[in-house]
Amino acid sequence: MRLAELSERSGVSTATIKYYLREGLLPSGRRVNATTAEYDEEHLRRLRLVRALIQVGGVPVAKAREVLSHVDDESLGRTIRLGAALWALPQDPEPDEEDPDVVAARAEVDRLLESLGWETSREMASLSPVHRSLVVAVATLRRLGYPWDAELMEPYARQMHQVASRQLDFMETYDTLKEQVEVAVASAVLFEPVLSALHRLAQEEESARRYGIE
Repeated sequence: MRLAELSERSGVSTATIKYYLREGLLPSGRRVNATTAEYDEEHLRRLRLVRALIQVGGVPVAKAREVLSHVDDESLGRTIRLGAALWALPQDPEPDEEDPDVVAARAEVDRLLESLGWETSREMASLSPVHRSLVVAVATLRRLGYPWDAELMEPYARQMHQVASRQLDFMETYDTLKEQVEVAVASAVLFEPVLSALHRLAQEEESARRYGIE
């Protein structure tokens, strides 16, 4: 398809598509002549992912480029490629390791991972921005007087493991590794708000069942 059709099918203006091309977020089309290029379904799929990252996820252009570079890196194995792409998404800042709440939170998170048998997560803890985010969240809860410990978090973690398994099952329905990693990245941006909304709806429903609507 030509640029105009790509714009029409994606709902993205030609000016924005050209900007994404210049910024390296979208691969170049197949050159037809000096002024014209053709694009295919892969460009359309990538364009939708770029829009999800930037418009929905609020990911800065430079950070989106970094994420997509890992998506496209065929030198990486499946697990590393997936992890690198997800870790490149915006994350929480480094916590203050001298903060007593951070120290306590880190200890509880480590106890949690040990009780779950999540050895990979324990081994990657010092590098993982996701692990860091959990420590920051638990430390903040402790600081506010809600001492979440490993025992309290464990049933939630086990339920989230089931969610993660379902997500990977869905990811594996796509044919190529690149598509699978794209789905994982899109899910991190788009599916997590779905989980959050479902959680709040469930709270509303359970509250009404327990206490009635007054």
